[in-house]
Amino acid sequence: MSAGTLPSFDPRDPLGLDDLLDPEDLAVRDTMRQWAADRVLPHVADWFERGEVPGIRELARELGSLGALGMSLTGYGCAGAGPIQYGLACLELEAADSGIRSLMSVQGSLSMYAIHRFGSEEQKQRWLPRMASGEVIGCFGLTEPDHGSDPAGMRTYAKRDGSDWVLTGRKMWITNGSVAGVAVVWARTDEGIRGFIVPTDEPGFSAPDIKHKWSLRASVTSELVLDEVRLPADAVLPEVTGLRGPLSCLGHARYGIIWGSMGAARSAFEAALDYARDREQFGRPIGGFQLTQAKLADMALELHKGILLAHHLGRRMAAGRLRPEQVSFGKLNNVREAIEICRTSRTILGANGISLEYPVMRHATNLESVLTYEGTVEMHQLVLGKALTGIDAFR
Repeated sequence: MSAGTLPSFDPRDPLGLDDLLDPEDLAVRDTMRQWAADRVLPHVADWFERGEVPGIRELARELGSLGALGMSLTGYGCAGAGPIQYGLACLELEAADSGIRSLMSVQGSLSMYAIHRFGSEEQKQRWLPRMASGEVIGCFGLTEPDHGSDPAGMRTYAKRDGSDWVLTGRKMWITNGSVAGVAVVWARTDEGIRGFIVPTDEPGFSAPDIKHKWSLRASVTSELVLDEVRLPADAVLPEVTGLRGPLSCLGHARYGIIWGSMGAARSAFEAALDYARDREQFGRPIGGFQLTQAKLADMALELHKGILLAHHLGRRMAAGRLRPEQVSFGKLNNVREAIEICRTSRTILGANGISLEYPVMRHATNLESVLTYEGTVEMHQLVLGKALTGIDAFR
């Protein structure tokens, strides 16, 4: 480009954020975008309406073949991708549907991450290669029916019986639960909270699906029931005791949500932008009216500020400088703004905005779950409030 010549303005990349990406980043993004376009978008409205994902195990194997499962981990068949590439993958999958991004996130950033960081070498060798390929799907059992934001109050308990462990309790709102081959379950013990690797075919383990959801319908959500599940001594994750274990896993998954929520927002924004150009009222496209243009401009501002924030936090993660409070900053801002973008997009589409012919309402209802899981608005506000004031308001 000659001096003084500016690139053309791209309404879908108004800040030129692609300039922040190197060729490897672009390759990851484009691969995930194409896979989602081929394998998810033609079917996801039907999956959402039916409340099921036929062939979810095959989708997991395909994601494994792309290197998307546990992609930020190294060794054991994992891709070893950097934070930006992982974030881009989350963005592209959630632009298709939050449920599909959740499938990848729970597999890689929760269950695989827990084993990779806190497991023994034998546990890593046994589980991670098969999970990275998608042969085995994993789930992560922390939340309980009566304990979500306060995991320290969990009632699931593991007691020693000779050299074995015996687990009893229930977990709730567990993504991948009924299709998982292995569950990472956190339980109270006499020595503190410990993590356990639980093969789902063990006697006493069951995972009934949760029905009647109005959100994340293109996703498997289950309850985990542990009725005196007996496990050998080497089922426990040896390298962590206490809440530091599950909370560090959640921090890694929340980072993916910072990116993923912007994918849902982008999909809704682009649907509104295309609709505003084509839909005519009063003899002209509605995109030519000032109020519609104001809505589009405000949505574009928040969408691309959110993506910039995700890039910044990704760079901090790559440098080993990303703090939990900064993850809360990103999750709180980006999911909240993504919901607002979906709501504003719905107003531009009018009555068509509630139809599954368009992605907007599907994304909006999905994001209501994303807003709550892995830290509610209130909890992230209090994390930031404590960081800003130095005063703990949790207790």
